[in-house]
Amino acid sequence: MVNKVTLIGRLGKDPEVRTLETGTNIAKLSLATDESYKDKNGEWQTLTEWHNVIMWRDMAERAEKMLKKGYLVYIEGKLTNRSWEDEHGNKKYITEIRANTFRLLRSEMNGDKKNGQASTAKQKAAAPDDLPF
Repeated sequence: MVNKVTLIGRLGKDPEVRTLETGTNIAKLSLATDESYKDKNGEWQTLTEWHNVIMWRDMAERAEKMLKKGYLVYIEGKLTNRSWEDEHGNKKYITEIRANTFRLLRSEMNGDKKNGQASTAKQKAAAPDDLPF
């Protein structure tokens, strides 16, 4: 049997990292993936899907140091489901991707260029050039 997920998308916000009582680190990420298609009128539409990603231990620490909102990221992992009761006793469910690896990707910096630099909006979405990989 196989439970494997591969995603390439952009982070919707900086990783949320916390340390559990046991001393184990966990990072939560929100990753957006896009799919483009033509509607019945022939117009291009974009469908964005949001994915909940969790990372544990050393990977959570690396994510906190390396990842920022808007960065393009490759993530591999597996689907997990969990449930809990909220403060009112209602049962809640969530499906998450438990990452076992990630890689920061460089995005193409097309568009308006000023003095050899991409526009500010593009720079914010792209990974910095000084990261080693």
